[in-house]
Amino acid sequence: MSLLQIYEQFIADIQNTRWYEYIAVFTGIASVWYSRKENILVYPVGLINTIIYIYISVKGNLFGEAGVNFYYTVMSIIGWYMWLKKDTKKEIALHVTKSTKKEWLLQIAFFLFFYITIFLILTYFKKQFYDGVIPWADAFASATAFTGMWLMTKKKVESWYWWIATNIASIPLYFVKHYVFTSVYYLVLLIMAVLGLFEWMKKSKNKS
Repeated sequence: MSLLQIYEQFIADIQNTRWYEYIAVFTGIASVWYSRKENILVYPVGLINTIIYIYISVKGNLFGEAGVNFYYTVMSIIGWYMWLKKDTKKEIALHVTKSTKKEWLLQIAFFLFFYITIFLILTYFKKQFYDGVIPWADAFASATAFTGMWLMTKKKVESWYWWIATNIASIPLYFVKHYVFTSVYYLVLLIMAVLGLFEWMKKSKNKS
C-alpha cells in the first residue's frame, strides 16, 4: 500500500467514524492519563471505554480484542477495589513497585498461555466463520493487553512494557480494519505508555 493509498483510506475512514468511537477514544485517553497519575478515576472512566470497544471489536470481527475489552471490564472492577483497599493504618495499601525475577517469569508464562489459547481459537474462527480475522496479530495484541491489565491492578511498573507492546500491535491491526481513528488512538496511547513507564519507574524508586 502506497502512502497516497494510506492517506486516502485514512480520510475516508475518518469521515465514516461513528460518534461512539469518538467517545471510546477520548475516555480511553483519559483513563490512561489517570493511570499514570495513580488516580482512581482510571477505572470508572475506563469502563466506558471498554464497554464501547467490546461492541466495536465484535462489529469489526476483532474477536480477540473483544475478549480483551471484556477482560478489561472485569479487571477494572477488580482493580477499582484493589486500588481503594486500605491497610490497618487506613492508608492506601497498594503502591507502585517493580517485578522480581520470579514475577517476570510468571508474566511471560501468563502471556504465552493466553497467546497460544487465543491464537488457536481465532485460527478456528478464521477457518469456520470469519476470513477477516488475523490470528497471530490479534492474539499478540490480546495477550499483551491481558498481561498489562493484570499487572496494572497490582501497580507493577512492568505493566507499561506490556501496554507498549499492545499499542504497537494495535495501530496497524485497527487500521487495516478501517477503524483509523482508533488506530490513531493507539498511537496516542503508545506515547502515553512510554511516559507512564518513566513516571512509574520514578515513583517506584521514591517508594523503595
